[in-house]
Order: sequence, then C-alpha cells, then structure tokens
Amino acid sequence: MPSDAAHSDDGGPDAAAAEAPREIELKLLAAPGMLEQIHDAPFIVQHARNKGTVRHLEAVYFDTPDHRLAAHGVSLRVRRSGKRCIQTIKLPPDVSQLSRPEWETPVSGMEPDLSLFPLSDIGDPIAHLAADAIAPVFTTRVRRRTRTIALRNATIELAFDEGTIEVADRQAPINEIELELKAGDIGALYDFGLALLDLAPLQVGRESKAERGYALALGTEPAANRAGPSDLTAEDSVDTAIAKLLSGCHAHMVRNAAAAAHGKAPEGVHQMRVALRRLRTALALLHREVPAPCLKSLSAEAKAIAQALGDARNWDVFLTSTVQGIAAAGLPGFDAEALRAAAEPVRQQSYTAVRAMLAAERTNRFSLSLGQIVARRAWRNAIDSETLNVLTEPVAALAERALSRLHRKALKQGAGFRNLEPEARHSLRLTLKKLRYAAEFFLPLFPDDSHAKAYLKRLAKLQDALGVDNDVTTTDQLLEAIAARSQAPAVHRAIGLMTGWLERDRIEAMKSLTGRWRAFKATEPFWKA
Repeated sequence: MPSDAAHSDDGGPDAAAAEAPREIELKLLAAPGMLEQIHDAPFIVQHARNKGTVRHLEAVYFDTPDHRLAAHGVSLRVRRSGKRCIQTIKLPPDVSQLSRPEWETPVSGMEPDLSLFPLSDIGDPIAHLAADAIAPVFTTRVRRRTRTIALRNATIELAFDEGTIEVADRQAPINEIELELKAGDIGALYDFGLALLDLAPLQVGRESKAERGYALALGTEPAANRAGPSDLTAEDSVDTAIAKLLSGCHAHMVRNAAAAAHGKAPEGVHQMRVALRRLRTALALLHREVPAPCLKSLSAEAKAIAQALGDARNWDVFLTSTVQGIAAAGLPGFDAEALRAAAEPVRQQSYTAVRAMLAAERTNRFSLSLGQIVARRAWRNAIDSETLNVLTEPVAALAERALSRLHRKALKQGAGFRNLEPEARHSLRLTLKKLRYAAEFFLPLFPDDSHAKAYLKRLAKLQDALGVDNDVTTTDQLLEAIAARSQAPAVHRAIGLMTGWLERDRIEAMKSLTGRWRAFKATEPFWKA
C-alpha cells in the first residue's frame, strides 16, 4: 500500500486516502510464457532498484455461505508467504478502477481473525460479520517475482505473477503483471504500463484475482454494469468536470470489457458501446470548449472501438429481442428456431471479432492513454491563455452552453419533421442521443428535478420512436446477410414474414412520431431559468 502517494485535486482516488489505507494498482495480463521474456527487459532493468525477490504465495479467500461479501464487491483473504500469514480486506475500487480501500494485518495461521481489523472504519458488510459465518471459497497459488522500480516521479512495485486459481478439481491460470504505486504520481502507473505495451502484447486486466476466483467457484459470468449517476456538483470548475466526466466514462467502459469478451450476456457489449458513445459525447462537447489535441485523438480511438462492437450488438438485438418478440406474438408460419440457427454462427463470428479487438494493442493503449490523460489533466497542455481561463469557470456555465447548442441543433434538424427523409431522421436521432447523454451528465447542476425529468422523458420517447425506424433498417441488412448464407426454405419463409412484420412496426411508430416531436419541441429546456 502506498504511504505517501501524491494527492490529486479532482476528488479522485487520492482524495479519500486520509480516510482509509488504499491500494493503487494497475494490472496487465500476459500470455503463458511471456512474463519470462519481459522480466529482464532493458527498460525494466534500467529503472529497477534491485534484482528482485521471488516468493511463493498461497492465498485462501473466505465468504459467507450466501457469498455476501462478493455481492458487495468485497474480498477477504489470508495469504501465506513462507511462515508469515497476512489477512486482507479489500473494498470495491473507486472510479479510477486503480485505487481501493485495503486493510492488512498479520494473523497466526490461515484462518482470518476479524477482530484484528478496525471494523467500525471498514463498515458493512464486514462490520457485523460473525467469524464462524465464513468459510473458504477458493485458493490461489502464485509464484511472484517483484522488483522495485524507481522513476523520476514515482516508486512502483513491479510484480510478475504466475500460478493458478483453484476450486476443488477446477483450475484457472494466472499470468499477470501488477504495478502497485508505493509513492508519487498515479500517472506513472499509466506511463509504465504504456511502456510495457511496447515490450509485449499485454492486455489491461479488468478483473481481480478475487473476481476470477468467484467466477470459477460459482460458475458465474462477468456482469455487465450500467453507467453510474453523474457526480458533478455546482462547485466544480470546468477543469474538474472534465476529469470527472472522462473518469466516469472510462470506468463504465472498463467495467464492461470482461462481460463483452465473455459474450454470453448481450448486455456486456451493449453497455460497453454505451460507455464509448457517452465518452465520445463528452469529448465532443468538451473539445469545443477546450480544444486540446488529446481530447480529439481520444474521440477517434473511441469511435473505432465502438464500431468494432457494432456487429455483435446488432446480432444480439436480432436474436434476443427482435426474433424473440415476433415469436412471442405467435405469427403463423414463423419458424424462429430456423432463423436463430442460421443467425447464430454469424453472431459467434462477430464475438470473435470483439475478443480480438479487446486484446488488440490499439485498444489497450487507448485505455491506458485515457487513464493517463485524466491522471495528468493533459488537456491543460497546448491550449492558449483564453482557454485556460475557461478551465476555471464554474461547470454550470459550460453545461448551459453545451446543452443549448445541442438543443438548437436538434430543433434545426427537426424542422419540417413530417417530411424528413430517413437519413435526416437518423441524423436527428443521433443528435437527440447526444443531447440525452449530455443532459444526464449535467443533471446534478440543476435543482428543478421534476422539470428535468419531464424533459428527459419526452426526449427519450422521441428517441425510442426514431429508434424503431433505425432498428428496422438494421434488421433488413441482417436478414439480407442470412438469406445469402442459407438456402433453407424455412429460413427464407421466416425472413419474408419478418420483413412484413417489421414494416408494420415501422408504420405504427411513424404514426406517433409527429406527436412526440411536437411534445418535445414544446418542452422548455430545464437548464434555463
């Protein structure tokens, strides 16, 4: 645990350092055998204070029978290294995903002694947990090689972990690098992580050993996560708001990467795409006010990653929503199973592409670069003095400008709404989506909650109705792809029936569109006094 890591001024991970001891750590995953190649790389040797130590670590993770700790994102373990045993409690990470509260204390053996922890400081669910209510869940066995890395602005413990997670007769491999900040600038973790990417095709670790262990023990899948509420306050400056918005979007993206790669639950890819769209919206409105080159470059990378997720999301919606909905309606002669069987191989191909994208150097470099930019507030660089003054403004001023600009754009695009061509309706839908994300970002800055809710409700209804039109167009393209792959009469009959059904949906949605547009147009923006 770092004892004197530099504090940031954005209310980020270091702001709570006085409240609890914290672990600040970045994890990178490696392919089997790769750690040996990296360990003595000249770049590492150049910055290492020592030749390193090797330890064999055995850790047992404990929980209640109903896994109450795991449900709260808490881990409790006892780790043995030689004759020494240490028990550790870790709470969920903060928005940076690098920093989390952590308490450690020696124990006499491999059983935890909760009375040795400051339970009142830690709080629930640990505080009221009886010692006899917990039992082992899984074990990790790791060969760890550590080196102390001395950089100009930080000291980092570099650990190479090879081993296994074990539950009864099941195992999962561990091949990872942990960078733990011992002192100095949190941005140094991202600097060093990016340098390691130059040595080998590493991936940013999105799951802790505890999360992987629970998944192995319980047979669970990585969970998808929705975006958390905006944490902006009226006291925030534009500079602080940029850090908060980008951190929130980054965390939303990282928390869904494992679920997206797993591919069993469609919500993983969906939420990761939402995270990237929210990030691009934030970057666009911020870059207009603070034209820093780093914000523009991030937007281009986020767009490329989101596009790589598009096919998987389209096939997920097709199979789990569109086909299922028509089947549930009991359309005569509609063979849903034949259509699913024809579409599933294409969906699997799309997820192969998703996993390749998540493993790609470009994606992992983007994630580390985004974290680095936030940690260093790199948008302050390469801008003029007038823009620097914008950074000191209250965020509410920026919010009003950004929301008013998007609202005006939507009204302009929607002029002559009844006669808009499909392409124009699609452009309007995208603008409304950006307006909705921006409104959600800035919502805490405006006290009239009922006014804001009415605005967002009408905006969402209009967006949903326009979405039906877009979904039908996308589904038509998917049906064409299936038709080209399959010669089965049942599949082609189902395609014909589905095409007609969806066109009916489009017509019904169009009937309500004009009314919803008028309702939205008549709603006074909530950010105006």
